[in-house]
Amino acid sequence: MNTLPAIARDDLRGVMACFATGVAVVTAAPPGGPAVGMAVNSFVSVSLDPPLVLFCAAHTSSTWPAIRAAGHFCANVLASGQEELARAFARKGDRFAGVAHSPGITGAPVLRDVHAHVECKIVDTIEAGDHTVVLGRVLGLHANTEATPLLFYRSAYRLF
Repeated sequence: MNTLPAIARDDLRGVMACFATGVAVVTAAPPGGPAVGMAVNSFVSVSLDPPLVLFCAAHTSSTWPAIRAAGHFCANVLASGQEELARAFARKGDRFAGVAHSPGITGAPVLRDVHAHVECKIVDTIEAGDHTVVLGRVLGLHANTEATPLLFYRSAYRLF
């Protein structure tokens, strides 16, 4: 019987830091509660037909339960120059303080001046290690083709 080698957490983190990703803020408007949002760099397209995307939420996230309760989300793809917005949604506290936004078609906040936004209905979740993979059916979207994306590479924000 073959045994798989143990992979050190820091080794995996170091190697995956070599893969540049976009930065998104996932927002939602849960029933009876204030809007919520969290920064993610695990937002990707899954399928064109039907239109599906996914993001991953850590099991330790205090925001994910509210997004799950909402049943929908908006992935706001950040533009260059929005590093502070990414940092605001990565920390605890009132993440929407001073952040310009408007409700999208699901009620989830669409952040102003983002590179793109994708509004979705949650259609499935999959437990995977220490994260939940959240699959969303795209209901609406828009891109600002004049903007450039904010990137995350080697544990730092970078410009395209």
